[in-house]
Amino acid sequence: MKLLALDSASTACSAAVLVDAAVVAERFEAMARGQAQALMPMIAAVMADVPFDALDAVAVTVGPGAFTGVRIGLAAARGLTLARGIPVIGITTLEAVAYPALAELRDGAALVAAVDSKRAEIFVQVFDDSLQALTDPFAATPSDAVSRLPKGPLLLAGDGTEGLRALLGARARMSRSGAPRASAFARLAARRVASGHAAPPRPFYMRPPDARPMPERVGNG
Repeated sequence: MKLLALDSASTACSAAVLVDAAVVAERFEAMARGQAQALMPMIAAVMADVPFDALDAVAVTVGPGAFTGVRIGLAAARGLTLARGIPVIGITTLEAVAYPALAELRDGAALVAAVDSKRAEIFVQVFDDSLQALTDPFAATPSDAVSRLPKGPLLLAGDGTEGLRALLGARARMSRSGAPRASAFARLAARRVASGHAAPPRPFYMRPPDARPMPERVGNG
């Protein structure tokens, strides 16, 4: 299988190509904004040695995350697959954060994925050691999130975990996993394609957009 994975929904931007379970090319850059300018050059770089018509699928993060970033990634993925008729696989940002941290789980700990929302809240979801969800995704302040986490040891993954770590103390460990990396969730996407459980790429928003339509003017005023 040849699969292209993309992420522009988080506090980073990345692209990677997976060929027969091995990542053969990757570009990653942490960035708060600028994904619209960065993503397509990254795609061109990682696809330099793989013809686009050889791709079997494209995977993309669908949120939660930045509204603009989610739309950029989805538009790129759909544009690349439209002519070829190959599937686009949607991976939530929380799954993308959690998946590479699974190898660090031990002692029956639950895995808490937390993504920075750029507001007071963080986006959170809890998983077990097989990436089965133990909670629905939710948005909360760190202090409110703590009350919704399972009892017992926890492994924290993602760029929204700092506030949680301070509140949880010794029962929480920090994963080495930070912002999503396309090279990590490419393998998750390939597994889902192979098993026939690939989700369609629907944007996943957990709060309304900051930008609102201007109110219509009344009369000529």
